[in-house]
Amino acid sequence: MFKFLKLSFIFFLTTIAFVHKAQAQVTINAIDIEGNLKTKTYVIYRELPYKVGDVISRDSLKVLNAIARNQLINTTLFNEVDITVNALDSIHVQINLQVKERWYFFPLPYFRWVDRNFSQWWNEQHRSLDRVNYGVNFRQSNVTGNNDKLVLGLITGYTQQAIVRYQFPFIDKNLHFGLGAGFQYLTQKEINYTTQNDKQVFYKTDAVIRSGYRANLNLTYRPNLFERHSFQIGFGEDHISDSAFLKQPHLLPNYQKSMSYADLSFAYANTRFNYNAYPSQGNSTEFVVFQRVAAAGNLTSFQFRKIKAHSFSNTNFIYVESNSIFKILPDQNYNDQKLMGYGNMQMNGLEYYVIEGNAGSILKASFNHSLGSFTVPNILNSKYLPNIKYDFWIKVFSNLGYAYNANPRVSNKLSNTLLRTVGIGIDIISIYDFVLKVDYSVNQLGDKGLYLHGGINF
Repeated sequence: MFKFLKLSFIFFLTTIAFVHKAQAQVTINAIDIEGNLKTKTYVIYRELPYKVGDVISRDSLKVLNAIARNQLINTTLFNEVDITVNALDSIHVQINLQVKERWYFFPLPYFRWVDRNFSQWWNEQHRSLDRVNYGVNFRQSNVTGNNDKLVLGLITGYTQQAIVRYQFPFIDKNLHFGLGAGFQYLTQKEINYTTQNDKQVFYKTDAVIRSGYRANLNLTYRPNLFERHSFQIGFGEDHISDSAFLKQPHLLPNYQKSMSYADLSFAYANTRFNYNAYPSQGNSTEFVVFQRVAAAGNLTSFQFRKIKAHSFSNTNFIYVESNSIFKILPDQNYNDQKLMGYGNMQMNGLEYYVIEGNAGSILKASFNHSLGSFTVPNILNSKYLPNIKYDFWIKVFSNLGYAYNANPRVSNKLSNTLLRTVGIGIDIISIYDFVLKVDYSVNQLGDKGLYLHGGINF
C-alpha cells in the first residue's frame, strides 16, 4: 500500500511538472511588421531569432526580442525599433514590430582631412587645407529595399579620386550569399615616403606624383544571424613619378616606379553586440587572411581581432579589445612595413606616431559610466524625425602595445618596445551611428594631449 501511494505521489508530481512546462511554452502565431515603407519584409525576417510556428518558452521570449531589436538596429536601416507581444490565448502569441526607417539617400558635400586622424591634421599639419579632400559623395543605402548600398564619389583636393562601390547582401532565396564590386581611381601630388622619429615624413610636388587604380569583386556568406564570411579578389596598378622614385626607391614592393598586382583575401566575423557602433554588451571575433600576388612584390598577412563588452548595469560597462597582425614580408619596402597607427591598429595617446614592423599587438581596456542623455528638437525635419537624442559616457582607459621590427631604423625608437598609454575621455552617441570621442591621453614618452575621434556614419 505504501509503495502504491509513493508511486502515485511521484506520478502526480511528474504530471504537475509536465503541465507547468507545457503552460510555459508559447507558439508564435504571427509576426506583424509596420513602418517599413521601403525595406522588404523578408529582409527584416532575416534578422529575427524566431519565425512563425516556433514554440519557445515564455522566459526566453524577452531575451529573443532583445536580440531581434539589436539585430535590426545593427542593419543601419532603422532609427527606431519597437517590439511588443500580443497574447492571442494562453499558448499563442503575436509579435508586433514597429520600425522607423532612416534617410537612405545622401548627396553629401565631401570634406575630410587625409591624415590618419583629426588631431594629426589639426595640430601637426596646422589645419592645412592643402591636406584636405573635398568633392561630392553620393551615398544610397537600401537602394532596392534589400539593404544594398551604392556609393558614387567625385573627390578632388589633396587626392583626386573617382569611386564606385555597390554591395548586394543577398542573391539567393535563402538569403545567405551576397555579391559586391568596387572601383577606385586616384592621383595625388604628395606622398608619405619615409618615417623619422616615428612620425610620417611627406614629399610634395606641383605635378602628380602618384597615380593608380584598384578594382575588386567580393562574395559574402552569412549562414546565421551572427556569422559572416567574405572572399574578395582585387587587382590594380600603382605608379610613382621619377622624382618620387629618386626620393624613395623602396616605396613600392617591387622597387620600381610602377607595379601591377592582384590580391586575395578571406575574412571571418562573428559579431554579437547590442549596438555595433558603440557596444556595451556582447563580443566579436574577426580573422582576416590577405595574399597579394605581384612580380617581386608578394605579401601575406594575418590579422586577428577580439572584442568583449560586459555590462554591469544600464550605466556601467567594461570594454576590452585585442588586435594582432603578422606580415610575411619578402623585402623591406616602405609601404608594406606600415603597421601601427594605420587602420584599426591605433592606440589612444599615440595619435601623432606611426610604427613600422613585421608583427604587432594591441590590448585596449576601458571602464565606461553613463552621464545620462538629453533630447533636442530636430529643426531640420521635425515631421520625419522630431527629436534627436544624445547619450554621454565618461571613461577611463589604458592601452598596451608592441610592434616587432626585424630591421628597425635608427631614428625610430618605438618598435621593439612596450607601448603604454592611459587616459580619460567623454563619448557622445547619437543617431545615424554618430560617435564622437574626446580623449585626454598620456603615453610612455610623457606626451599629453587632447584628441578627437569619430564622426557620423551614413
